[in-house]
Amino acid sequence: MTQTPPSESVGTSDGMEDLSGPRPGLRNPRTGHERPTAAAAAHASQIEDAVVAARAAAQEWAALTTGERSRRLLRLAATVEEDTDAYVRAEQAGTGKPDSEARGEVAQCADLLRFYAGAVRGDLSPGSGGRMPGRESWVRWEPLGVIAAIVPWNYPLLMAAWRVAPALAAGNTVLLKPAETTPDSALLLARHAEEVLGAGVLQTLPGDRATGRLVVASSGVDGFAFTGSRVGGLDVLHRAGLRRVSLELGGNCPALVLPDAPGHTYERLVDAATYNAGQSCAAPARVLTLRESYRRTVERLSEAMAAKRAGADFGPLNNAAQAARFDGLISASGAGVRHIGELATTLDEKGGYWRPGMILADLPDDDPAVTEEVFGPVLTVQAVDSVEELLRAANGMPHALAASVWSEASSSTLRLARGLNAGEVWVNCHLEQTPELPHGGRKESGNGTDMSVLALTEYQRPKTITVNVEQ
Repeated sequence: MTQTPPSESVGTSDGMEDLSGPRPGLRNPRTGHERPTAAAAAHASQIEDAVVAARAAAQEWAALTTGERSRRLLRLAATVEEDTDAYVRAEQAGTGKPDSEARGEVAQCADLLRFYAGAVRGDLSPGSGGRMPGRESWVRWEPLGVIAAIVPWNYPLLMAAWRVAPALAAGNTVLLKPAETTPDSALLLARHAEEVLGAGVLQTLPGDRATGRLVVASSGVDGFAFTGSRVGGLDVLHRAGLRRVSLELGGNCPALVLPDAPGHTYERLVDAATYNAGQSCAAPARVLTLRESYRRTVERLSEAMAAKRAGADFGPLNNAAQAARFDGLISASGAGVRHIGELATTLDEKGGYWRPGMILADLPDDDPAVTEEVFGPVLTVQAVDSVEELLRAANGMPHALAASVWSEASSSTLRLARGLNAGEVWVNCHLEQTPELPHGGRKESGNGTDMSVLALTEYQRPKTITVNVEQ
């Protein structure tokens, strides 16, 4: 199933950051007003109690057959689906997403749970048998134990599902730490999981950066799955020591638009750049094209962006800190040409974290809108003189999460796709993902794998057993 939103990383939010002040100070991104929440931050004693409960549940959960774990995950998927309206309200409370986006992501959460319910019943092991004379060998894949999943605010439920579904399917229990501004859907998921999977199998620990650090510091946690910023990822690595860590960090993704790009290129790039208000780490950010087609590319992208209205076609930025960072990067940009979209006329422009879509052109190579992940509804456009320079510019950033190539010439697209240093590359599309295919970063975009059967290995360890049959 093709999906269009994901990635899931978070610009300036590192998944453990306190962005909103004392409770009850959580804000509605659509209005900027305070919103009520029942999510009190977990304290040190509560975290340790949760770790104890997770360890107590881990042995029984891991001992279940893969078939039984699969059946329970299928029931959880059905529960999520049956309560879609509640999940949509929970997602919108902290993100301000349009109804269509929130519903699509709830459906993807259920789909991920179903995928891993099936995937865990397969066989990832190297073939067993006689690998040495007189010996029989096989490999057991065993769960790590207790996993702490620390997820961001841009896709609160979907990023939780990316981490939680394979970890649970692999036989681990999970402590889910949502971003401080978006705890609602994670709390709902944990409540349903307790009913369906059993006590202690999946618990949610809301709170700020200090809460996340307490979770990572707990010696009772065996592995970590973190989606967020580079700074946050390095902090988790430092505190985790030798324990397993899977990281999905920032993007700042290039889109290589050749002169023979298909006619749909510009509209689809703008669609991907404005989905979730551009707060997707795999969203296109830097459009790179040849000088001969530069002006046409700017004009076509600008036309497509002019048709997008914040408040009608996409939602707000998530929080005040993200809006301030976005404004700072745009103000500091030396773009010579700025094509700015519109806000829906129904919006109160003084309330909420609404920002219009933008196309920024005629930028210097060191412009902050180019070198940093803006994490908003913005596309920068730059020109180079050759296809070789396209690759150098695309690969010249520290991020290496995703990229796309747009051309009708198969030889050019395949050569560029091979040459791009990124964990995921699209050709004539962007930001389309499915549970069957892996997603993961390189360089400063992290390590490890989300989605596909490969993600199961992030939460398991192999044990080789060899028996002497000649005694």
